[in-house]
Amino acid sequence: MASHFSGVLQLTDLDDFITPSQECVKPVKVEKKQGKSVAKIQIEDDGSYIQVNQDGGKQKLERAKITLNDCLACSGCITSAESVLITQQSHEELFKVLRNNKINEKEQKVVVVSVSPQSRASLAAHYGLSSSETGRRLTTFLKNLGNNVYFHFISQKLLNFWRWICYAEKTHGEFILPYISSTRSPQQMMGSLVKCYFAEQQGLSPQQIYHVTVMPCFDKKLEASRPDFYLTNDETREVDCVITSGEVLKMLEEENVSLNDVTPMPLDILFSNVSENEYLSHAGGSSGGYLHHVFINAAKQLFGEEIKELSYKTLRNKDFQEITLERNGVVLLSFAAAYGFRNIQNLVQKLKRGKSPYHFVEVMACPSGCINGGGQVKPSSGQNPKELLQKVDELYKADLPVLPEDDTHVSELYETWLQSVGSERARELLHTQYHTVEKMTNGLTMKW
Repeated sequence: MASHFSGVLQLTDLDDFITPSQECVKPVKVEKKQGKSVAKIQIEDDGSYIQVNQDGGKQKLERAKITLNDCLACSGCITSAESVLITQQSHEELFKVLRNNKINEKEQKVVVVSVSPQSRASLAAHYGLSSSETGRRLTTFLKNLGNNVYFHFISQKLLNFWRWICYAEKTHGEFILPYISSTRSPQQMMGSLVKCYFAEQQGLSPQQIYHVTVMPCFDKKLEASRPDFYLTNDETREVDCVITSGEVLKMLEEENVSLNDVTPMPLDILFSNVSENEYLSHAGGSSGGYLHHVFINAAKQLFGEEIKELSYKTLRNKDFQEITLERNGVVLLSFAAAYGFRNIQNLVQKLKRGKSPYHFVEVMACPSGCINGGGQVKPSSGQNPKELLQKVDELYKADLPVLPEDDTHVSELYETWLQSVGSERARELLHTQYHTVEKMTNGLTMKW
């Protein structure tokens, strides 16, 4: 079948899918009857499925309905009927909103752009700039595209999120879901902050704001489309449009602009951690540093141990690492980081056999974590992918680190808007829930 998606939305050059399908999979529902052998399935010229029984009888089979909520983001499980929603998650849609702002003053939207630090590092590597310099020049570029544009970077201090939720919901259901942190992803936390807190501060309705996020991962387009993140009363999504790092590069190219030639502008500090016009970061890995932060605090609060540096042990491969805290030969804490679906599947199998020794696992779907997301800027002609990945990682880690507890923006939000740490309001706005596959396919259980 022909692709209905623009080239920039294609998942290419990845080799870690659960299945390597490149086209839409159209499952069918087969009713099994006790004592009878399985019939053959015949595919007609029009793409329909016919069940051929042993006696020669034929029966047209019902196709299973698949929506974005059922997608594993493995490159081939979205039907053409979803192309409209996917189109809304593109840089073309952002251009459309910006153009409308210029010609229709009565229906102008306040555009808020949230950029992940991994995307910023990817673009910095492409243009040979520092991470903060890239941020300052992106600020200029995006603000010049239209009026009423606020630009800020997502603060990872509001904790991180596992990007393998689609996989867990669709393949392991109730076995895994109760153990996954309910903390929202940084993207969806910013969605809540922008459409609720920022809107309230500016005297705007959520509908008057167009919230765009720039992400290293195509999965974030699917995440933003989840019903859990739709504000029913205001009839708007918390994140209206998700574009990847590669799509930002495409925007620059379509406007015939190179960041190297853009005059930098002072940074907007909305929800951003900035000191003297430079971005601050966090200690830990390139996928948010959640494991790093939790391990250090657990060691201190549970066992009174002050940990200055973490020493990881590489196990099966560089994307499966563990760290332990021992006292007198006894393991007190055992954490692990598992990146990529191969490592994730091995981990899940250990859990099912009761052979996993870990108290906490940080899981990421992409090998090497978020800096190697499918939406990042691809290597230039003749550029070595591994060298590019290393460069992006170095730029990502070059920002000055700050402890999460020292982030004044987060402290102020908890004291005012969220009322207090652990409050009901904080749980409502900063947490989410997950769903088993049965709840997401109108009662039709699908085996992937």
